[in-house]
Amino acid sequence: MELKETMLERQDIFKGRVVSLHVDKVSLPDGGTSYREIVDHPGGVGIVALDDNGCVPLVTQYRYAFSRNMVEIPAGKREVGEEPFLTAQRELLEEVGATAAKWTDLGALIPSPGCYGETLYLYLAQELSYSQAQPDEDEFLTVEHVPFDALYQRCMAGEIKDAKTVAAVLKVKLLLGL
Repeated sequence: MELKETMLERQDIFKGRVVSLHVDKVSLPDGGTSYREIVDHPGGVGIVALDDNGCVPLVTQYRYAFSRNMVEIPAGKREVGEEPFLTAQRELLEEVGATAAKWTDLGALIPSPGCYGETLYLYLAQELSYSQAQPDEDEFLTVEHVPFDALYQRCMAGEIKDAKTVAAVLKVKLLLGL
């Protein structure tokens, strides 16, 4: 049996500044029909920025959807049509005031394929230089520099729950053998 679902009808529900929502009526592999609620998002990036001392800048910011502060690697939304690597460079500078001479592509993740049309691109940034952070006007955050091993331990203990942060840290741990 082919597992593909085919869109029969689409109803656009909402178009916002960051996401849009549509409901699709789809034909199912068995010939039946169902509905799929999809949130479209332009995608984003996450960066593990590892300095010469083995520390990683982490960003803490209030995440309204979860009504709490969350600790994350520097990250951000892609502009429409923007290459993920350019987004990563921009976000690292905006959030922590850093540029990197060495970049490693850690691959992409699909964080919630059941209903959320976002792809996250992950990077390792090394050979860092720091200047002044340039957060967006509606972005309020604090930055702490954490030794990589402590960050790894916080991820493994479940203290850090942000999926892109956990995935990127685990990838860097395996890649660099830290």
